[in-house]
Amino acid sequence: MSGSLLDASAVIGCPHGGRVTAATTPSGAVRIGGAAVATGAHAYVVIGCPHSVAGVPSPCVSVRWTADGTGVTVDGAAVLLDTSAAECFTAAFVPQGPPVVQAAQRKVTVR
Repeated sequence: MSGSLLDASAVIGCPHGGRVTAATTPSGAVRIGGAAVATGAHAYVVIGCPHSVAGVPSPCVSVRWTADGTGVTVDGAAVLLDTSAAECFTAAFVPQGPPVVQAAQRKVTVR
């Protein structure tokens, strides 16, 4: 798997326009342009998702990333790439679709 390395400054959204942020701030020693590299060990939440089903709010609230296949780790956890598989979920763990990486560091790529 190849792609651009994600860090704490990456702009990520849910499929409905909510904003994805790290619930646990990446704080490892590996940084890109001053921002910590994101790994699968960090938890991610969705803020401001407007999604509803039949008029009932059903917002995305969390993201689960599958960070494997690169062999690159930080503090023992696999790094996240803009091409890493992920899924947004409701509070009831209903899958809502993949997050959208709108901007990521292009300085480091993993091949």
